[in-house]
Amino acid sequence: MSFGEMVQAAFPPQIWIILIVCAVLCAVGFYKFVYFLSVGYGFAVCGAGIAILVLYGRGLGIWTIILCLLFVVYGIRLGGFLLWREIRSASYRKTLKTAGGDKPMPVFVKAAIWVCVAVMYVLQISPVFYRAAGSAADGGSSDSITAVVAAVIMAAALIIESIADKQKSAAKEKNPGRFCDTGLYRIVRCPNYLGEVLFWTGVLISGFGALEGAIQWVIAVLGYILIVYVMFSGAKRLEIRQNKNYGADPEYRKYVESTPILIPLVPLYHLKDIRFIVA
Repeated sequence: MSFGEMVQAAFPPQIWIILIVCAVLCAVGFYKFVYFLSVGYGFAVCGAGIAILVLYGRGLGIWTIILCLLFVVYGIRLGGFLLWREIRSASYRKTLKTAGGDKPMPVFVKAAIWVCVAVMYVLQISPVFYRAAGSAADGGSSDSITAVVAAVIMAAALIIESIADKQKSAAKEKNPGRFCDTGLYRIVRCPNYLGEVLFWTGVLISGFGALEGAIQWVIAVLGYILIVYVMFSGAKRLEIRQNKNYGADPEYRKYVESTPILIPLVPLYHLKDIRFIVA
């Protein structure tokens, strides 16, 4: 495959439609800055899944359709959960206000961030997009075992995230002033972020056997690296906040020294001192 062919395969007209969809849906960040990487994030992924289904229609194989539907479920679950938590929880609204900062942000800065996150979301979903393009081109016969494996991993990740969110909500209702160390939180301190990493690992795997040329691979891998970095950044930010809230509690100190922060069985307990991860 020549360089020109790789460029053409990596940037078909449909991918620009996906970018527009993601940009429109994550534009809610102009209303509230943190929405660029929260509610708008969920909306963008959901919209990308729907857009792929609309663009390629009946030409998709069954497992590619399932992958797209998992994007839809993911986006609805994430966006809906975050909005519902914001409505119900005064403490969460306070956290959002703190994360957004007190000083007004210039519009051009918001616009730059908007474009960057929209591009990032397209990079993230690109393995499924390229699989869909290939599946439509050959009448759905490109579905393979990697698509099945990817769908299973993505579905499992959604279950993990849902359980983690439910367990934390239940723990906070029982004891609002205490950190959560029950259920999945006994395994890692950030099981919801673990679910995110697993979900996008599944998305990357969905591209195996479907990605064509170096440019598609670079796009897919870059999207994966970016979202994993964002998850580690979120875990670091959470660790710093929890240290501030619970650092004087001996039980909390014992918990954080014995429970990995993000990856099970990997003895990585702290991110707060890792400089290249920006919280």
